[in-house]
Amino acid sequence: MKVLITGAAGLFGHGLVQVFGAKHEVFALTHADADTAEAAATRGMFNRLRPEIVIHTAAIPDLDICEADPAKAFLVNVEGTRNVMEAAREIGAAVAHISSDAVFDGEKHAPYVETDPVNPQTVYGRTKVEGEGIVGHLPNHWIFRVPVLFGPGKANFVSKGLDKLRGGEEYVVASDQVACAAFTLDMARVMMEVIEARSYGLYHIANAGACSRLELVLRAAEVAALDAAHIVAKPTDEMKRRAKRLKYSVMELRALKQAGFSVPRPWENALEEYVGMWKTEK
Repeated sequence: MKVLITGAAGLFGHGLVQVFGAKHEVFALTHADADTAEAAATRGMFNRLRPEIVIHTAAIPDLDICEADPAKAFLVNVEGTRNVMEAAREIGAAVAHISSDAVFDGEKHAPYVETDPVNPQTVYGRTKVEGEGIVGHLPNHWIFRVPVLFGPGKANFVSKGLDKLRGGEEYVVASDQVACAAFTLDMARVMMEVIEARSYGLYHIANAGACSRLELVLRAAEVAALDAAHIVAKPTDEMKRRAKRLKYSVMELRALKQAGFSVPRPWENALEEYVGMWKTEK
């Protein structure tokens, strides 16, 4: 397949390029190649490359940045998605859109399923809900909701913590945010399986199991043989972040199971592999 990946310089984009590129012809599109917030540039790039599949990861993923500048967040995350969808529609390409567990409100006490109502609590979450609605108008589309990501190629929640611990610095982590976690390479593999099968629809994807942000960093420190004494656990409300954080956003992978696809391995196993990569990179 000819696959175009937007946001290829980002954390998830890097993993997707690596996995899809081993099997398919991949066009790795970065912001420098074409700004998806610019409709004409996006259309021109798509018409020149003529991909069969577009995987749209380009976005502002930082919750606090989105909260501080809603106009820019909506320009990039919503209008950018609209431009990608329209350009893909013109050339008959199917679109896989990357969404987030931030579309929920965090008030549930059991894992969220794909059919649960959305109720975003942040600007970022609202942009993701709008993006889902835009892509949903295409007959051939996938929406993949992901939780906190870790993986090679770019700084992420786990690597930032490990870097600080290795330098003897404190790493302040929320003690009461429970969610899923996702290794980018595992998510890219499951996405490739779903896309190759042309099994369109909305999917939650994550590594199996749930954990708090604190558990995730503590386990990473243990695997990396770093002193966890510098990890400072704080309740979310004391961290004074600009954007609200959900205290519970665990996702059930119901659609994936119902469609007959394998659930990715437990997050603990994926994290162990990633920490090995982190050590090698250092």
